[in-house]
Amino acid sequence: MTNRIFTIISMICFCLLIGCSGDSDPNLTNLSNDLNQKMVEGRWEITLFSDSGKDETNHFSGYQFVFTADKLVSATKASSVINGSWSIVKDQSSDDSVEDLHFNIVFSAPDSFEDLTEDWQFISQTDQKIELIHISGGNGGTDYLTFQKL
Repeated sequence: MTNRIFTIISMICFCLLIGCSGDSDPNLTNLSNDLNQKMVEGRWEITLFSDSGKDETNHFSGYQFVFTADKLVSATKASSVINGSWSIVKDQSSDDSVEDLHFNIVFSAPDSFEDLTEDWQFISQTDQKIELIHISGGNGGTDYLTFQKL
């Protein structure tokens, strides 16, 4: 009986595995690759950070952000360096739309930089500017973040 249940469960898992397509939209993959490439080219500054309607851009004034291919980010202002990590990932939804790409950034300190630690969605992107949005699941607030290339 145990072998029969194991066989049935194995067959169900196999069918589910076969039925799930690993293919993603090539346009989405290309966009993800393009965005990754844009981020690692050059230095960036934050020209807007709005936290639930409150402009907190001044917390990042003078910082230059450098994103590396190994997914590290450093923010430098004079002799102060703040390190974090970043990634561009595809959301787990299955529709493969551009909205499925998320920009994740993580800083563990100081508090003002911790506010950047979110799962951001892209609003728009050019070679010179990346505009992001995050809608909070907790308080329902909307945050905006814009990186401009220096």
